[in-house]
Amino acid sequence: MNRRELVTLLGGAAAWPLSARAQPRAMQVIGLLVGQPSATLSDQLAAFRQGLSEAGFAEGRNLAIVYRSAEGKPERLPGLAAELVGIPVAVIAAVGGDVSVLSAKAATSTIPIVFTTGGDPVETGIVASFNRPGGNVTGVSFLGSLVAAKQLSLLREIVPGLATLGLLLNPTNPSAVLTASDVQAAVQPLGLKLVSADVVSDGDIDKAFAQFVEQRVGGLVIGSAVFFNRNRDRLVTLAARHAIPSIFNGRDFAIDGGLMSYGADGRDAYRQAGLYVARILKGEKPGDLPVMQPTKYQLVINLKTAKALRLTVPPSLLAAADEVIE
Repeated sequence: MNRRELVTLLGGAAAWPLSARAQPRAMQVIGLLVGQPSATLSDQLAAFRQGLSEAGFAEGRNLAIVYRSAEGKPERLPGLAAELVGIPVAVIAAVGGDVSVLSAKAATSTIPIVFTTGGDPVETGIVASFNRPGGNVTGVSFLGSLVAAKQLSLLREIVPGLATLGLLLNPTNPSAVLTASDVQAAVQPLGLKLVSADVVSDGDIDKAFAQFVEQRVGGLVIGSAVFFNRNRDRLVTLAARHAIPSIFNGRDFAIDGGLMSYGADGRDAYRQAGLYVARILKGEKPGDLPVMQPTKYQLVINLKTAKALRLTVPPSLLAAADEVIE
């Protein structure tokens, strides 16, 4: 799905409730509740639709999707979730952050909900357990906090003299505490100095990078958060401006100029979410479907950025990469 197609779909979303009620009986209607800006999720949403298609559901033929996007403004999500419940839709796919699924869960205990999240859905109270989520909710977790130690290892390969590591976190993300703990445990035996910064607003980002520069940070791990996805261009630009080699969770950061990224394959996770929605439409209960965990991880390296930073990427790292941007 390209950006123009996505904007067209979202632009027509206001008309969907009426048209959705007018669909033939064979037409299934689902709601797509998006937390972060939709333009940052175009590839993932295309993968979600691919999952539906693989299971036999196609928009306009036997499926209608009602799109509701908060466009990065989480305070809008409860009202948007209530709109989907009021239509009503057969399933809600709540994506783009924990607030999306929590808003959907607060809005209904009967309509099935399928989520994607970077955090631990048990820890955040979304489901009772991974194997038996129970209730009306299931989905896919990226478990973004679990990759931090690996990201540090990859960063040290490309910056062999790394002495001071920066860590950028958004404390509103439930996985931030676990990420901080994992990175702290990883740096101690290596004798690295850790400079950690929490950001909750746009203004905090500039302050954090000023701190990293002052502390002579030689490499930066940027945690998983919807807030960071919303500020992707700014983070990439600041890392380049201050010449700080940085590793991100999502492929899109490396595509847009970040040095490299390592994390769960977001497109595959959204495809799996689409397959789960299809299984529920065919009669399965969400509470009986285990929460899926990542099966595919991606390492993406931007050689152009490495060259600008005067870094040499080891051949072993290039060989391990899933994607190299030249």
